[in-house]
Amino acid sequence: MKYAGEIDEIIKRAFAEDIGTGDITTLASVAPGITCEAKFLSKAEGILSGIDITQRVFHLFDSSLRFIKYFENGNSIEYGNIIAEVKGSATSILSAERTALNFLQRMSGIATLSNKFAEKIKHTATKIIDTRKTAPGLRLLDKIAVENGGCHNHRMGLYDMFLIKDNHIAASGSISNAVNACREYMKINNSGFKIEVEVTNLEQTKEALDNKADIIMLDNFEVEAMHEAVNLINKNALTEASGGISLNNVQAVAETGVDFISVGALTHSVRALDISLNLTLAL
Repeated sequence: MKYAGEIDEIIKRAFAEDIGTGDITTLASVAPGITCEAKFLSKAEGILSGIDITQRVFHLFDSSLRFIKYFENGNSIEYGNIIAEVKGSATSILSAERTALNFLQRMSGIATLSNKFAEKIKHTATKIIDTRKTAPGLRLLDKIAVENGGCHNHRMGLYDMFLIKDNHIAASGSISNAVNACREYMKINNSGFKIEVEVTNLEQTKEALDNKADIIMLDNFEVEAMHEAVNLINKNALTEASGGISLNNVQAVAETGVDFISVGALTHSVRALDISLNLTLAL
């Protein structure tokens, strides 16, 4: 599994948060040696994400548990689908249940919303990308879920691309000053990163273009102004639309010809997909 080490650490932190010194209800009420089987049941339509994380949750908690998948990440699921089964120790399954469901429901919710955005613009060449507006500590999983839903990842953090925003421009004095400072930083540190500049009007767009920014983010532009900016840039930089993007307007924004549309709501306003785990004693 990609990012296996990082994912294991996230799962272990979730265990420590939820189980702590022990699941006292299960330890008190379920006799040792009781075995069961439990089915993950979809109670809504959506796109599945996190099924491999769910499997890893159970195997990290108790390697003797048997996990069977019936759907894969990125698959469409419908109400009533049995997504997976886990079999073995009842105490282990009950103790790991909430951690597993939390990952599976959140990631599937992100993938489902991402898919809705991707479907809206599939007739265009534009790509929907995510943002850094993720749950603290869960960015990796949030971004995996975005990809499972058919959208794309932007930068992972503050360390892998320059993104000059309005406050950077204010602090440095101008777009030109900020871009030149980033280039000087790369020269001193012998590094190479793309430079993206956030602009809010056509005057700033021209300044970012004159400074040869790699990507120009058109922040909160009206559709007509965005058309004008895309024509002005004329493929001399990549373009990204940002701010106020919803399922209601994303198609019109994509049809302006921008290369990317960033949507913070993919991860910051996620609605968990309704999935339950139903347990029965093994015969």
